[in-house]
Amino acid sequence: NFRLVGPFRGGRAAAAVGSYSESNTFYMGSTGGGVWKTNDAGANWKNISDGYFGGTIGSIAIAPSNESIIYVGEGENTMRGNVSEGLEGAWKSIDEGKTWKNIGLKEGRHIVRMIVHPKNPDIVWAAVMGHLFGPNENRGVYKSVDGGANWKKVLYVNPQTGASDLIIDPSNPDVMYAGTWQLIRTPYSLESGGEGSALWKSTDGGDTWQSISENAGMPKPPLGISGISVSRSDPDNLYAIIEANEGGVFRS
Repeated sequence: NFRLVGPFRGGRAAAAVGSYSESNTFYMGSTGGGVWKTNDAGANWKNISDGYFGGTIGSIAIAPSNESIIYVGEGENTMRGNVSEGLEGAWKSIDEGKTWKNIGLKEGRHIVRMIVHPKNPDIVWAAVMGHLFGPNENRGVYKSVDGGANWKKVLYVNPQTGASDLIIDPSNPDVMYAGTWQLIRTPYSLESGGEGSALWKSTDGGDTWQSISENAGMPKPPLGISGISVSRSDPDNLYAIIEANEGGVFRS
């Protein structure tokens, strides 16, 4: 059974993560409301980003090896009609959200996923959709090996294609999967799909990528948005949701 645990702050909740060690501790990011934290399974919530940043949050990631370190990406992760973008990029806290520091990616606009290396909290990846209303070079997957001080774009397709999803193999942090999405947004329309949309795999920690969208069993292009997940009990099992004429849920 489910119950509503709040917080009653208005708008949409776009990101949520839970502690790896404390079963009652969760973080939530909202559209227009910043980052919130609960230590009692949702009975009470406190905003922890006020005074540093606010606005719309698209992603939150806790470092598995050091839960004092939290990464946050701005910008809504749902590319809807009245979408809300971020203007300040990514943020980092080293004290469980008490204080924050901006770590760049300010032109990312929509940072829809952040992943932290399971053993090294300074290695972090970000899936960036970029500015939705025009072509730009800031889209794709980014990687930092120094806690966000510097970023390198490791997966880029074209100026109209951003990264729609990003996941790491829980048994091998060198193996990663990503979805890219070609999207054209105007004040009156949304065009989903094109040659830039694909699923990708990396076996070297995200430094290089290979498309897996042409592999056996995949739907025929054009593809739209896609998401992918790795089974924790058996990482050989992958599940993907793919927008296409013959799209749906796929398993490898």
